[in-house]
Amino acid sequence: MATATTSLTGKELGALRDLAAQLRIDSIRCSTEAGSGHPTSSMSAADLLAVLLSRHLNYDWKQPDNPANDHLIFSKGHASPLIYAVFKAAGAIDDTELMTFRKLGSRLQGHPTPVLPWVDVATGSLGQGLPIAVGVALAGKYLDRLPYHVWTLCGDSEVAEGSIWEGLDKAGHYGLNNFTAIFDVNRLGQRGETEFGWNLNVYRDRVKAFGARAIEIDGHDLAEIDEALADARGADGPTVIIARTLKGKGFSEIENKDGWHGKPLPPDMAERAIKELGGERDITVKTLKPKAGQPHRAKAGKLELPKYKKGDKVPTRKAYGDALLSLGALPDVVALDGEVSNSTHSDEFANKYPERFFEMYIAEQMLVAAAVGMSVRGYRPFASTFAAFFSRAYDFVRMASISQANIRLAGSHAGVEIGQDGPSQMALEDLGSMRAIGGSTVLYPSDATSAAKLTAAMTETEGVVFMRTTRGGYPVLYGADEEFPVGGAKVLRKSNDDQVALIGAGVTLHECLAAADDLARAGIRARVIDLYSVKPVDGKTLRTAAKATGGRLVVAEDHYPEGGLGAAVMEALALEPQPPRVAHCAVRGLPTSGTPAELLDVAGISAKHIVAAAKKLVKEG
Repeated sequence: MATATTSLTGKELGALRDLAAQLRIDSIRCSTEAGSGHPTSSMSAADLLAVLLSRHLNYDWKQPDNPANDHLIFSKGHASPLIYAVFKAAGAIDDTELMTFRKLGSRLQGHPTPVLPWVDVATGSLGQGLPIAVGVALAGKYLDRLPYHVWTLCGDSEVAEGSIWEGLDKAGHYGLNNFTAIFDVNRLGQRGETEFGWNLNVYRDRVKAFGARAIEIDGHDLAEIDEALADARGADGPTVIIARTLKGKGFSEIENKDGWHGKPLPPDMAERAIKELGGERDITVKTLKPKAGQPHRAKAGKLELPKYKKGDKVPTRKAYGDALLSLGALPDVVALDGEVSNSTHSDEFANKYPERFFEMYIAEQMLVAAAVGMSVRGYRPFASTFAAFFSRAYDFVRMASISQANIRLAGSHAGVEIGQDGPSQMALEDLGSMRAIGGSTVLYPSDATSAAKLTAAMTETEGVVFMRTTRGGYPVLYGADEEFPVGGAKVLRKSNDDQVALIGAGVTLHECLAAADDLARAGIRARVIDLYSVKPVDGKTLRTAAKATGGRLVVAEDHYPEGGLGAAVMEALALEPQPPRVAHCAVRGLPTSGTPAELLDVAGISAKHIVAAAKKLVKEG
């Protein structure tokens, strides 16, 4: 344990005890009123937050967008009664709003979200707040170059999450002296004791092994807390304060007793608890104001997107890298990668703008978390890796949507088209999984020109934006003047006598074009549609094609049948008075290694299979 050498006076200690009691009481009151919530998890950390709020948090509550403000992220988001009690104590909300906790229409939801201007990101899916806080701290140290500090409160149960250690590893690697995590080690989880209980030595050794400083304290000793927080702010690297606490601290009937996780106190118990804690208080704390400062920004350059010659074979992943390099002219564009930048081609950006490139190594959860953290600071992050590996960070992508974060994800090496690497590397569910994210945008370019234009469009698109790129090189189809608005589609072949429409994206668009040539030789006219915007999808173009072809559509995709292009097309047209007939060529079954051409054929998505599907539709009338 740390030895306190604080200069706190008796009066200051008394004021901190009163504030901590208020935080506990308000946590009890609002959760009892709601009939749900986590008061005991809030009570264990009340002393920690009382000292942080009163003496160490630099924050202008009237100007939450002040770029010099500290950041406070509750990684243990279930302790939301405590953060809302802190907001009340800071004068940001009043008691009336506090008592709307968890009620329909209230800003004070069960777990905090950015509907409140003092909340940076949504938390509650455990293990996410800390790595996102690392992302914010990365922005502070290397991009903003401002002295704000990033604080994050973690529960001891969530420390079992691997993402916590991914975050601490990167905090250590990047020397984040503006980052402090506080582990609230109250020993009791949802169903009993946590993995290590109060064995603080285990936490200490692990923290140090990942490159951070560890300070062990009694989490209810106000003087120790004060000294630890002061020490952390003045440190030369990331700090983790490991605080031994008691769950339900302050109310003897439940203090350090199992079985109270996630349970509000019944009204009679709440009344006894408030009495034992000395009665309700109405303390408002004046927090420290941040020093004035504006984030550093490089000078904007001239943005010129790359151009490609029609017919040249260029992988869309290469065009993504080329376009990202061009977007470096925008000073708020940053790039991150998961140690595959020479394959995703984000290394082009890294080589020219190393100060705005962040290597996350093989840590995809941290990759997305860092992007979210940088978006908190107003940057436009592009995070790239193989499309299959984003599945490891899917919960982070899901929570990014709830956080209303603006992040751009580029997934390369998708589908059976990658060839010999085999099924472990073949993203075949990425389009469906990303389409399922609330408010997301999903893009799938088929050539270098569209990939470059869509990469640029990602900078202006809000929310979670995912673009799938292809490993192999395919002919450039479009001239440099062609535009690709999000939500659009391109019709590459069209006549007044079209009998069937072939719909593809990425590699299958080229198969559709080859199929259209084969069909033409057989006397069948086929319309060809490039469905580069998978979400939102161009329903107008699809309806027009269905009407023109008598309702005959063939969708071909290098993806499993569920959730991808076919699903997007059928969902868009499902409510038509006369829904079209859709033949769906997709990857069914488990792929193996092979050449791209072999695998496309075996999967049933090559030109000859598209031709067969089209002929069958035409024959059926």
